[in-house]
Amino acid sequence: MKTTLRLLVILAYFAAPAWVVAQSAARPQGHGEGLDPAEILKPLADSWPTYSGDYSGKRYSALAQISQSNVKNLALAWVSRVAAGPSTGAGGPGAALPTATIVGGEGSGDVIAGGATNIRGAVLAVNGILYFTTPDNAWAMDARDGREIWHYYWKTKGGTHIGNRGMGMWGNYLFFETPDDYLVSLDARTGKERWHKVIASFAQEYFSTMAPIVVGNHVLAGTGNDLDARGFFQSFDPETDEQQGKLYTVPMKEGDPGLETWKNLDAARHGGAQVWVPGSYDPDAHLYITGTGNPTPAYTSQVRGEGDNLFTCSLIAVNVDTGKMQWYYQTSPHDTHDWDSAQTPVLIDAPFGGRMRKLVLTAARNGFYFTLDRVTGERLVTGRFSDTVNWAKGLNEKGQPVRDPRKDHDIGGALVSSANGGAANWPPPTFSPDTNLFYVPLAESWAMYYLAETDPRGAMGLGGKEEIGLGGEAFLVAIDYRTGKVMWKQKYPSVTGAGGGAGLLSTAGRLLFGADAGGNFVARDVATGKPLWHARIGNISNAPETYLLDGHQYVIVAAGDSLYAFTLN
Repeated sequence: MKTTLRLLVILAYFAAPAWVVAQSAARPQGHGEGLDPAEILKPLADSWPTYSGDYSGKRYSALAQISQSNVKNLALAWVSRVAAGPSTGAGGPGAALPTATIVGGEGSGDVIAGGATNIRGAVLAVNGILYFTTPDNAWAMDARDGREIWHYYWKTKGGTHIGNRGMGMWGNYLFFETPDDYLVSLDARTGKERWHKVIASFAQEYFSTMAPIVVGNHVLAGTGNDLDARGFFQSFDPETDEQQGKLYTVPMKEGDPGLETWKNLDAARHGGAQVWVPGSYDPDAHLYITGTGNPTPAYTSQVRGEGDNLFTCSLIAVNVDTGKMQWYYQTSPHDTHDWDSAQTPVLIDAPFGGRMRKLVLTAARNGFYFTLDRVTGERLVTGRFSDTVNWAKGLNEKGQPVRDPRKDHDIGGALVSSANGGAANWPPPTFSPDTNLFYVPLAESWAMYYLAETDPRGAMGLGGKEEIGLGGEAFLVAIDYRTGKVMWKQKYPSVTGAGGGAGLLSTAGRLLFGADAGGNFVARDVATGKPLWHARIGNISNAPETYLLDGHQYVIVAAGDSLYAFTLN
C-alpha cells in the first residue's frame, strides 16, 4: 500500500537533503577510540555496534572461524555475573576490586525495582569493550575476560520494569532508555552521565524499553504504553539532547491519513500502535522501517470501531530525506488479540521472480509470514508459519489475513491459537544468505479469550482477559522467503508452548545459534537445524552475538544476571 501523504507530524530531523552524506562524513566530537557512525553501515563482522549488529536486522555475521567442523571444540572463555542496583558492582572474575557504582536519576532513591537481574537486550561489542543494560542499569565490561569496567545506576521514579533492549552508540557516547521515560546519555569511557531527557509522560503510564538506534547524527527512541495512549517515536541530537522530531503512529487530527479506519478522532488518538522494538534501516533507499504495536483496547471493538485501525500492527517505512511515509503494510488489520507487529524487520537484497529485489521479511505474532518489496511496500508473499493458527478465515486481495469474528473475545470464551504472546514475539529472528532461509522461534499455543469489559482503560488496556496455559509446543522454524513455506521445523523440548529462547544468530561458519527450553545454548546446522553442540547454562535471556578480538572469535549470550563468552578451545 503506497502512500505519498505527509506524515502525521513532520519530522524536522529528516528534512535536510544532505543528511545521508553526513552520516559517513561527520564524526562526533571526542571520537577517539569510540564508534564511527559509518561503521554501522558495514556488513556485520568483527564488532557488534548496534542492536541487530548492523542496520539490516539479519543478525548474520561474516565471521567463520567457528564452523561446523570445529564447533565441537567450543568452550567457555569466561562468565561474568553483574549486580543491578545502587550497591557496588561485583567486578567480574579476576577484578582486583569491585567497581564503584555511578548513580544518577530523578528518583528519590526510595524506589528500587524488585525481581532478579535479567539481561534481555543487545550487548554492544566495540573496540574490545562490551556495553549492555538492564532496567535502570548500564555496564561496560572487558570483552577479553568479562571484567567490569564501570556500572551506572539510575534512581527510578518507578514504572514497569519488564526489560530493556540495550543501548545505542555514537562516538564515545552511549544512549539508553529508562522505565520512567528518560533517554540517558553516558560517556562510554567512564560511565559518567552526559545528559538525560524526558521522552514520554510518566504520569500517563508510558514506560520505555527500546534500544535507541543511531542513524547519522540522530538518536531514534521509541516508547510504549499498555493503557489508552497514542504511540510515537522521536529523534534527538546526540550532542545536545535537543528533540529533532516526533512521529505519531496513529492519526492525531482531522484530515490525517488513516483516520477513516477509526470510529472517530478520539478513538484514534487513544489507539495504541506503540513502538516497542528497534527497526532496521536501508541507507540506499533512505528508509527506516519499523513495526508498530496493537490497537487499544486490544480485545474489543466498541470504542475503536470496525475499521482497520491504522497504523497499528503494521510495518511503516519513513523516507529520511523528505519526512514522508513511503509506504505501510498492515499485517493484522483490526487486530483483536494483542498481536503486535513489533518484531525486528529483516532487510535483504536477494533474487525474487527472476531479478534482484530489495526485500523486507517479517514473521508476525499472528502466525503469518510476509515478504515485501522494501522500496515500494508491495506485498510479494504471505505464508502461514504456524500449523495451529485458527483465528483467520483466509487472505484478502492485499495478502492480509482476514479475521474470523467467531474467534474474537466472547463472554463465553473463544478458543484461539496462538495465545496472547503470539506465534512469534520480540526475540529477534535471523536470515542466512548461505541457505536463503529466514529463522524464527515459533510457539504453537492455545488460550481461551474472554470478553470482560468494554472500557478501554480496563484490564491494562485490553478490555478482556485470556486463560493461557492450555497446552502447546515450541519450535524453531526455517522459512523460504520466496514462497513463505516452512522448509523445516525442529521441536524444542517443551510442552508449554514456550522455550524458543530469546533470539537467534547465524554465521558464515554455517551455524545457527539459539536456545532451548532446557536451559541449553545450542549451535545447529543452519541448513537442517540439527544440533551440533550445546552447553547448559540456564534460562537464556537474550539473543546470542559474536565478535572477533585478538584473532579469536567469541560467541556471547546472557542467562539472567550472567554473561557467558565462548571461544574455540
